[in-house]
Order: sequence, then C-alpha cells, then structure tokens
Amino acid sequence: MENQKSNSNLKAIVIVLALLLLGSLGYIFKMSTDAEVVRTELKTTLTEKESVMKDLQALKATYDAAIAENTTMSEELIKERDKVVALMADLKKSNGDVSKFKSQLTALQNNMKVLIAENDNLKKQNVTLTVQRDSTRVVLVESKKANEVLTTQNSELAKTVEKGSILTVLNTKGAAYKVRSSGKQIETDKASRADILKVSFTIAENKIAKSGTKMFYVQVIDSENNVVGEKKVENFGTKSLTYSFTTNVKYDNKTVDVTEDLAGSKFVKGTYTVNVFDKAELVSRTSFSLR
Repeated sequence: MENQKSNSNLKAIVIVLALLLLGSLGYIFKMSTDAEVVRTELKTTLTEKESVMKDLQALKATYDAAIAENTTMSEELIKERDKVVALMADLKKSNGDVSKFKSQLTALQNNMKVLIAENDNLKKQNVTLTVQRDSTRVVLVESKKANEVLTTQNSELAKTVEKGSILTVLNTKGAAYKVRSSGKQIETDKASRADILKVSFTIAENKIAKSGTKMFYVQVIDSENNVVGEKKVENFGTKSLTYSFTTNVKYDNKTVDVTEDLAGSKFVKGTYTVNVFDKAELVSRTSFSLR
C-alpha cells in the first residue's frame, strides 16, 4: 500500500514538474518572441529615424544652397532652415515613435518647395533685370560716345564756321601823295613832298560771314618805329593795340574796296609798314618806302 502511495506521489510530482517545465518553456518562448518584436520595432524605428534624418539633412542642404545665393528671400529661407535644424536636434534626442517627425518633415518639405519655387522665379527675374540693365548701360554708353562724337563734330564745325566767317583782307597797299591846292592828289615817293598817306585794301566776298558794319584798325609804322596818325590805344583782353586810325565798312557779304587817307607832316624817309587788324587779329600787312 505504501509503495502504491509513493508511486502516486512521485507521478504527481513528475506531472507538476512537467507542467512547470512546459509553463517555463512557454514563458521563455513568449519572452523570446516579445524581445524579437521589440528588436524588430526598434530596428524599424532606427531605420525610419535615419531616413527622416537624411531627408532633413537634404532639406537643410537645399536651404543652405539657396541662402548662399543671397536673394531678397534670404531672410525667409533662413527662418525655414532654422526650423529644419531644430527638428533635426529634436529627432536626434528622440528614442520613440518618429511618426510625428515624419509629418513635420512633410510640412517642411512642402514649405520648401513653395519657397524654392519663389526663389527660382526671383532669380529669373533678377537675371532678366540684369540683362535689361546691362543692355540699358550699353545703350547709354553708346549714346554717350555718340553724343561726345557729335559734340566734338559740332565743336569742330563751329570752329570751322568761325574761321570761315573771318573776313579776308586782300590787296592792301600804302602810298604817299602830294595834295595840290585844287585838291588833286598826286602819288609821290619823296617824303619831303608827301602831305598824306593813302591806305587801301579789299574785303573779299564771304557768304557765311555776318553782314553789317565792320570796324578795322589800321596801324602805320614809319622807319623810326613810330605809329603815325592818332596813336590811340585799344585793349582786347590781355592784348593792347596802338593804331593810326579806324575805318567802318558796311559789309553785305560781297567784295568791297576800302580807301582811307592819313594826314600828316614831315614824313620821315625809309620803309613804312601798314598793318590791318580785325579787332586784335592781324588780317593783312604791306609796306612801302619813301626817299
């Protein structure tokens, strides 16, 4: 009886131990399965985290490149870039679910597309404006050059006209005359017989000269270097002229002959020089001699 009782107890113990073993095996299996699930989930989370981080890094690089272009949108781009940097910092600290980071990444990517599109459009406009500005600058430079050439040509033309409008004095002559009681004048080459000196010249035709009354200054210098006649002085700026007499000529752009008498007494022997001036400019010269 005791042996049967002992066998029964032993069987019961074996059964209990078997059940405990099965339970332990089941628990170990469950723990192993749960650990594998955790490992899988953790691996997935890490993979997703790395993927999100790469996308954020790419997003930041895009913003950095756009900011480096220094457009008028740089301030807005910097603000968005800073949001990306902040999200990268938060993601780096996170060990849990990255789904919220994915949604934020998507929002940032959408914002980036809009801003980059605006920035690209702005760059195109800037390129167009630069081309237009450069074209305008070229036109202005060319216009300035053309104006300078035209100004030079006008200046040269004005000088040419000015030179061309100067009256030409020709056939200047000087001679001594004795005046008889009847008024008749007889040319002489003897100083002792001379009563007057006669000066004559011709003003040539000039179609572009200004018509009207023209004044000429006549200077007669004897052999002793004395100015014969009125010996008046006229100043022209820094120049001064001592002259014998002046003559006013009515000029209408046609050839005109001028003759003037210079009275005197005791004319000296030798060579006389006759100078004709248009203001301060010497326009004609001749000489004659008395014996």
